[in-house]
Amino acid sequence: MPDLIITLPDGTTDRLDKALAAAAPEEAALSRSRLAKLIAEGAVSGPEGVIGDGKAKALAGDYVITMGEPAPIDAQPESIALDIVYEDDELIVIDKPAGMVVHPAPGSPSGTLVNALLAHCAGSLSGIGGAARPGIVHRIDKETSGLLVVAKTDRAHHGLAKQFEDHSASRRYLALAYGVLDRADPRISGLKGTNFEPGGVLKITSLLGRHPTDRQRQAVSFVHGRHAVTRARLIESFGNPAGAMLVECRLETGRTHQIRVHMTYAGLGLIGDPTYGGNRKLSPKAFAPEAVAAVAAFPRQALHAAHLGFLHPVTGELLSFESELPEDMAQLLDIMRG
Repeated sequence: MPDLIITLPDGTTDRLDKALAAAAPEEAALSRSRLAKLIAEGAVSGPEGVIGDGKAKALAGDYVITMGEPAPIDAQPESIALDIVYEDDELIVIDKPAGMVVHPAPGSPSGTLVNALLAHCAGSLSGIGGAARPGIVHRIDKETSGLLVVAKTDRAHHGLAKQFEDHSASRRYLALAYGVLDRADPRISGLKGTNFEPGGVLKITSLLGRHPTDRQRQAVSFVHGRHAVTRARLIESFGNPAGAMLVECRLETGRTHQIRVHMTYAGLGLIGDPTYGGNRKLSPKAFAPEAVAAVAAFPRQALHAAHLGFLHPVTGELLSFESELPEDMAQLLDIMRG
């Protein structure tokens, strides 16, 4: 990869890393964090030689940045079939099946979406943050199915990440859950952090952070954690009297396990959720035996990323994608209706 030359004019008052990031051409997709890494590697030189401190005051003149070739990552390419919804030179949209981990981790070093993408995109990854890897902008849980977008270039990664950070990307999930969304239910309407919006939409606002005693779980808090907002809208209810529902959940933020934690907090835990669902069951008085048995046996959280929309980070085109319910959730839905 050729060296990048950036010229800073007289009168620049910013610190150096900020000035260089602002002056870099858009196609370089040079973030301040990437610059900090390059400066630490001795890959940036200016009017007074090799730069040692990115926080120093910027001087006017030419700066040469040796970008280097993208370094390979530890994950290995694996030939795994992918359901590709859209792809171009900048990004790829995948309809992920339940059971696939997005990123390699100690417990899942292979068979992940990243392993599959390294094989599928071989030779077309221009380097994300200096590494030849797909740019994971957002994730969905292993046992959640549905749509996610992955960047193939640094500039796409920055553009997509900004949209997810400022909540301008749209994400809607379909879920099968216990209970019914009802503004007349005092258990919901009196719950801290909840309110009903026009159209019967339940808005849940809280902080989300690590559970105080179980580090594998997230928990609602109003003292510590990260801001999280979920909106839920009833689509269809089941049972006589109603005791389960198909619900649409819209994410304003995208925290770990957000929908699962917020819905459980509101007393509307997802069917099949092994972590947050507890021991809830359908009432045999309200549902047919087939429905009771099917819900009890459902092996994963009944959650599907059904809609994804964003502006193409390079062309500016509005892209919108829909994914139908996977077979297991569609069959469960039919049984509950029956």
